[in-house]
Amino acid sequence: MLSSQRKQYILDTLRRDGQIVAKTLSQELGLSEDTIRRDLRELAQEGLLQRVHGGALPASPAVADFAARQALSGEAKVAIGRAAAERIQPGQVVMLDGGTTAIQVARHLPPHLEATIVTHSPSVAVELAHHRHVEVILIGGRLFKHSVVAVGSAALEAIRRVRADLYYLGVTGLHPQAGLTTGDLEEAHIKRALSEQAAETVALASAEKLNAASPYQVAPITELSGIITERAVPAQATEAFERLGIPVLRV
Repeated sequence: MLSSQRKQYILDTLRRDGQIVAKTLSQELGLSEDTIRRDLRELAQEGLLQRVHGGALPASPAVADFAARQALSGEAKVAIGRAAAERIQPGQVVMLDGGTTAIQVARHLPPHLEATIVTHSPSVAVELAHHRHVEVILIGGRLFKHSVVAVGSAALEAIRRVRADLYYLGVTGLHPQAGLTTGDLEEAHIKRALSEQAAETVALASAEKLNAASPYQVAPITELSGIITERAVPAQATEAFERLGIPVLRV
């Protein structure tokens, strides 16, 4: 079997099964594990999968920069943002992540809602600048231009001085085993700190993020209090999360 044929077989298997186990695949194809691992390494370098111990998982397409992510699942993000906004209660302190879905949350907050939004995203803060009844706390730090959010030690220190009722989390991957993951190490630290300071963490996840993985873990999947995703997501895509006791809301 040619290298190109093996790689296509690997990608087809990954789409079908949701994971690759190198040892099993090597036995199935009658090839050495070293050969399979080399193929996985090369496919990972192309961004076509995420390597993990013993094999690979689907790579999240949501690791693109902020501008490119705006084109992904546009209608779904609007629906998720609207549903998340409607669930914020008067008087709550809510941490709102950066990203394109978080902007939709900000845009859909009810006009008479009185609450406090804490965010490290200048884009989210600007969306809320004209909301009459929402107090906005903007976390500062070094601007991570890829995601247009503040990161670094100054941001971490400010986050740890806040106690929030709810954190709306945006990540590039949610996977039952790999957990909540994102594509940048510093951003993962910031998201972890935000989650640790909130009584509840709810992930906002369009379809391409479910059962996918990125290089840096934010937290185990069991840290979630819930997932809000798009209505069209098939039941099999969320059943592993629901078996872990994580409520999934389709909108």
